[in-house]
Amino acid sequence: MYGGLAAAIILIAFSPVVSGSGKAMIPGASFDWFPLANPGIVSIPFAFFLGWLGTVLDAGRGLSPSRCLGRRARVWCVDRVPCRAGGEGTSIVCMADLTNPSGSDRDPREERTIITVKNLVKRYGSRPAVDDVSFSIREGEIFGIIGPNGAGKTTTVECISGLRAPDAGSVRVYGLSPQRDRDKVREFVGVQLQESALPPRMRVREAIELFASFYSDPLDPQEVLGSLGIQEIGRTAFKNLSGGQKQRVSIALAVIGNPKIAILDELTTGLDPEARRGTWALIDGMRNRGVTVILVTHFMDEAETLCDRVALIDGGRMRVLDTPDAIAAKAGGTRLRFIPSPPVADELLYAVEGVQTVERQHRAVAVTGTGDLAAKLMNALAAAGVQVSELEVRRGNLDDAFILLTRAAAATAPGKA
Repeated sequence: MYGGLAAAIILIAFSPVVSGSGKAMIPGASFDWFPLANPGIVSIPFAFFLGWLGTVLDAGRGLSPSRCLGRRARVWCVDRVPCRAGGEGTSIVCMADLTNPSGSDRDPREERTIITVKNLVKRYGSRPAVDDVSFSIREGEIFGIIGPNGAGKTTTVECISGLRAPDAGSVRVYGLSPQRDRDKVREFVGVQLQESALPPRMRVREAIELFASFYSDPLDPQEVLGSLGIQEIGRTAFKNLSGGQKQRVSIALAVIGNPKIAILDELTTGLDPEARRGTWALIDGMRNRGVTVILVTHFMDEAETLCDRVALIDGGRMRVLDTPDAIAAKAGGTRLRFIPSPPVADELLYAVEGVQTVERQHRAVAVTGTGDLAAKLMNALAAAGVQVSELEVRRGNLDDAFILLTRAAAATAPGKA
C-alpha cells in the first residue's frame, strides 16, 4: 500500500499544473511530461488508483491494511509489537487487526492466541510451585484454572500478570513480556487477587475513582458500582465493609480500567448465592464486550457455567486442558447413588462392566462409570439378592472429574505406591 501511495505522490509532483500550462510542478523543469491537454486533472484520480492497487497487492501477499481500531489513547494495530506513540501523551499497545483477510465467516478472535505460557517454572526454595506448565489463551474466551489448594494456580496467574517473575519458561501477553514490558501490560490487564486491602479509612467510591484515574479509558465508576450491587456503600470506609463487600470492591477495582484481559482469582469466594449469580452476569457481560477473562476458581459449577475451556493444575503440573463438558466426561457418563440392603462388597460392584469408581458415604454407595451403567448395575445387585433404596442417577459433572483426576494424580505422585 505504501509503495502505491509513494508512487502517487511522485506522479502528482511531476505532473503539470491543472491550468494546462504543460509544465511540471518541479521548479526549473521545462519539459512536457504528459501528452494530454490537461494532464493535472488526469493525474489525481490516477494517483488514487495507484494507492488502491498497492492495497490490493498487499492483500494478495496476505497482509491486511494497517487499519487501527481507536480507543482514545490506546490503538489496537495490525502488528504484535509496540507501535510508536500516536500523539503527545499517548501510550499505544498493539494487537492483531480484526481484519480477516481469509474471508472466513468465523470471528477471527476465536482463533487468535493472545496469551502464551511455555514451560513455566516457579520455585519457592527447593519446592516447585509451578512445574513445566504450558498453555495458550485465545482472545475473547473465558479460560478457567481449577485445582486443589496449593496446586500453583495463583502463582501461574501472577506470572501472567507480571506480579511474579518465573524461574524458567516464558510468558507472552499480546507478544509482550509481563516483566520487561510491565508498564504496557498494565495498561490493558486488570487483576483481582485472592486477598487485597485498601487504607482502612478510604471510602469505596474514592478508591474506585482513584483507580479509574490511572487509566486512559476507564469504565464509569457509577455503572461499576451498580453492576456489583454496591452503590449504597460508596461512602462507606473500607474498614467497615463485610467480607463479601470487600470482595466486590476488589472486583470493581479490577475491572474499572476497562481491561482487555481480566485476571480474577477466587472471584466469588465469600459471596452469597445471589451475589455470585450477579457476578456471573458481570463476567458474561465482560465477554460480550470482547474482554478475555482468566478465572481461577474452586467452584466447579462456576467453571462449568462460565468457562469456554478449563485447565486443571495439580501439584504444580498441568493435568488436563479441555472444555468443561469434555473434562466432565472423563469422570464417567453416569453417577449412581443408592443405599444397599444388605451391604454390598466393592468387588461385586467393580465386577460390573463400565464401573470406574466406588465411594462409600456412610450407608450410601456412589458408583460412577460409562455405558448402560444403571441397568447393568441394578441387574447385578438383583442377582446377588441386594435391594436398593433412595436411588439417584445423574450424569458425571466437572466436580466428579476433579475428584477423579486429582486422586489419580496423587496415586501416581513420587513416593506413592
